[in-house]
Amino acid sequence: MRGGERRERFCLCCCHHGSCLQLLWDFLTAKETLIKSPYFPVLFSFTAYMAFCLPYITLDFLSTRLPCLRKYKIQPQNYPTLGMMVPCIIQSAYHHVVLIFPVTFFHWYWRPVNLPVLAPELPEVLLEVTVCLLLFDFEYFLWHLLHHKVPWLYKTFHKVHHKHISTFALTTQYSSVWELLSLGFFAAINPVLLRCHPLTEMIFFLVNIWLSVEDHSGYDLPWSTHRLVPFGLYGGAPHHDLHHLKFKSNYAPYFTHWDRLFGTFTESHSH
Repeated sequence: MRGGERRERFCLCCCHHGSCLQLLWDFLTAKETLIKSPYFPVLFSFTAYMAFCLPYITLDFLSTRLPCLRKYKIQPQNYPTLGMMVPCIIQSAYHHVVLIFPVTFFHWYWRPVNLPVLAPELPEVLLEVTVCLLLFDFEYFLWHLLHHKVPWLYKTFHKVHHKHISTFALTTQYSSVWELLSLGFFAAINPVLLRCHPLTEMIFFLVNIWLSVEDHSGYDLPWSTHRLVPFGLYGGAPHHDLHHLKFKSNYAPYFTHWDRLFGTFTESHSH
């Protein structure tokens, strides 16, 4: 890096001195080679997914032995076995290697990663992540409703995701190729449309993966997202668990307003 460029970077960073986001962004851009690699999106996605599933997998094994944890299970009569978990992990790993990697490789080739010097401001990150979540919630609601209302679509593409009527964390990505690619496209296109900063994009992906895993966890914990968002605006795990149990309601993955507007909302267990 030339002296002038170094001084310019230093001056720009000084404007954001003390910013946690800037410190985080500087830490990430120090690993520029990894982030710009075509392998990064797959490693990032699969690692985040398994890391978010791990606490719930641990909870599944512990709560069968500890009654104090069992009370948080939405369907306490149903617990996943190792024989149910392993196929989910194998399928997810296979999909990431065989399907997601080729897609992200072409995306990497078509749209090279650009890493700006400055991190985004916190209000910008919060706003854009929220908008991305609302857009994804709407897109998935329409996709989900359509794939339940049209029998051929349900049987051909969506039925595999409903193999388990009692969800557990690893069922989050247990789905057909079409479903996986469709939802992956919705998640990827929204930050592009909003022209989000790469850090905002990464934060959105992490939040989206976490909320999806929490939705399928099968647990209604005191700190669950639906308990933190007021006025019943967010459905959470009880909302989605009821969808897997009853099939004919609660199609939105996160928020409840679309199901209320379309008359497909059913009160969940926790309420």
